[in-house]
Amino acid sequence: MKPGSNLLSLDEALEILLAVDPLGRPAEQVELARAAGRILAADVTASINVPAADNSAMDGYAVRTADAALFGAGVAVSQRIPAGAVPQQLAAGTAARIFTGAEIPEGADAIVMQEEAEVRGDRVAFAKPVEAGAWVRAKGCDIEAGSRILLAGTRLRAQDVGLAASVGVPRLPVQPRLRVATLSTGDELVAPGEPLPPGKIYNSNRYLLQGMLGALPVEHADLGAVQDSFEATREAMRDAARDNDLIITTGGVSVGEEDHVKPAVESLGRLDMWSLSIKPGKPLAFGRLRRDDGSEAVFIGLPGNPVSSFLTFGLLVKPLLLKLAGARATAPLRTAMRADFDWPKADRRREFLRVRRNEEGGLDLFPNQLSAVLTSTVWGDGVIDNPGGQTIRKGDTVSFISYAELLG
Repeated sequence: MKPGSNLLSLDEALEILLAVDPLGRPAEQVELARAAGRILAADVTASINVPAADNSAMDGYAVRTADAALFGAGVAVSQRIPAGAVPQQLAAGTAARIFTGAEIPEGADAIVMQEEAEVRGDRVAFAKPVEAGAWVRAKGCDIEAGSRILLAGTRLRAQDVGLAASVGVPRLPVQPRLRVATLSTGDELVAPGEPLPPGKIYNSNRYLLQGMLGALPVEHADLGAVQDSFEATREAMRDAARDNDLIITTGGVSVGEEDHVKPAVESLGRLDMWSLSIKPGKPLAFGRLRRDDGSEAVFIGLPGNPVSSFLTFGLLVKPLLLKLAGARATAPLRTAMRADFDWPKADRRREFLRVRRNEEGGLDLFPNQLSAVLTSTVWGDGVIDNPGGQTIRKGDTVSFISYAELLG
């Protein structure tokens, strides 16, 4: 924290959260078709070269550049080599008809594209000079046998799974899915589809969390809304901790008489209440819940305002969740972009301003930046990470984080 300040910076909060140890459960072996999105538990090493032999990058003719003096008059086509065929050695003074991906015959050292060849009956001529190595994909040019192609802790994408398939790996070792439970607190909450009495609000945070967790490698248990009482809250927390690794709540972590999350968590474990130096998303709770066997579950209490919950999840909960699950830490990609608006009144806290990319390559600002305005997250496609005390003038370069980077 800064001297004289009781606000925790985002970087300080992340440092504390990411100091947690991964769960360290035994890895699971999954088929490639089910591996995308999971977290790799061990390095993957290639046992073969890719490609396994020199092959053609084009449809055309395999030739010996030593025969270049014959090319103008034409040479005989001695064999036809489709992909998957085993070629014969290329005889001197001949060419082989070859197709993309086909193995290059022994003796050949270049490929001439079919567009640059003139077919004359059973012979073919080449008018342009031919260089050795032209359009040849060398053995192992993509992957060399024995090389490490994927690192433990990688959150597997489609291309990672495809790379594993390219070296013949049929299944991958992955971390077990993190078990995450979510709870909503507050008697003011009403489920969508039910009548909305005076003083009540629909429970948007419940479905917001469901959607964000659905994009991550977790096993999610939605435990619904909890009655506003200490006993009910404590019982729900105890039950959640029994079967889950991480428990997330929204709202109810202040010190009011109707906010029961704090005393309930403290009765079962320990809790730190943080005031973060970010806007939106100032209040956050982090702690542990003891299980009957002495082990612990991790607890996070998010702010009740939906935009605060949305952003603190992306900025803090997602990195924590991935660390617990055994993933390597990666920060969201920030892109330098042009602000097409003025922001003359800077807050002392670090601000995350909801914006949208426009057709001119700049960023437009949503006019209402209040933390309860969920519309801003639908209208926009990312946020500006604006340092505390920093004003913005139209044309300034700012740091943009897309929602895909923040939450995906």
